[in-house]
Amino acid sequence: MSNYALTVTCPSKRGIVAAIASYLSENGCNISDSAQFDDKETGNFFMRISFETETDTVLATLSDGFASTAQPFDMTYDFHDETAKMKVVIMVSRFGHCLNDLLYRQRIGALPIDIVAVISNHMDYQKVVVNNDIPFHCIKVTKENKPDAESRIMDVVEDTGAELIVLARYMQILSDQMCQKMSGKIINIHHSFLPSFKGANPYKQAFQRGVKLIGATSHYVTADLDEGPIIEQDIVRVTHAQSPEDYVSLGRDVESQVLARAIHAHIHRRVFLNGNKTVVFPASPGSFASERMG
Repeated sequence: MSNYALTVTCPSKRGIVAAIASYLSENGCNISDSAQFDDKETGNFFMRISFETETDTVLATLSDGFASTAQPFDMTYDFHDETAKMKVVIMVSRFGHCLNDLLYRQRIGALPIDIVAVISNHMDYQKVVVNNDIPFHCIKVTKENKPDAESRIMDVVEDTGAELIVLARYMQILSDQMCQKMSGKIINIHHSFLPSFKGANPYKQAFQRGVKLIGATSHYVTADLDEGPIIEQDIVRVTHAQSPEDYVSLGRDVESQVLARAIHAHIHRRVFLNGNKTVVFPASPGSFASERMG
């Protein structure tokens, strides 16, 4: 058996689910998990299906044959091999908690990705990256060399065949051109519970306002800084007795977890762009299982 996923976006219309289910059944496929959302506000329909093939039908054949089913509903669709690991480039500056967390999750199989390169504008994490047998690229970024630096970054992305860039506390603003070129393929972790407390030191801002909750937000990167469609968020409670430094320490754990969950959702094709928002379907059974414990 082969494990595949089908993702569908189209205008809402009667008969979509029946047409998809019939096609899969007629082609020897058994649906193991399904999620759908009908957005009444926009009129858009979203669906993700996990299925197994009980014949020798290959993915390309399924995809090609689906065109006649998709056409009457004006579907945008993709078939995916759920066993294939997405190639990812991680970018980091001087805060390494998210990077280290992702390296560990990849190593134990908790996050089934293939980290093909790590790019940084500093040398701080060269050793830890190389020790994980992953290529490390130090690309310095200044106002003067920014276009050249981004060109070098894109060379790494294209040479490795990476399908996703993860900004794991990468403290440089990407150009509009790069954001547009990689639209929907760059995920950022913002050390704040958006939309409040934007900027370089949100934890200090939160402390000065006496907040009782701090959090983190993972979102797709767009040309509008920190305004991209949100994928995942979480919070942790704080009290008046804690310091800004406590906020930072507590925030590290939340940031790492939120970023990992956002990547997990993206690589399993559970995230659908819906205007300025996202539709994020629940994980399929078994998709959080690790290959080993440590």
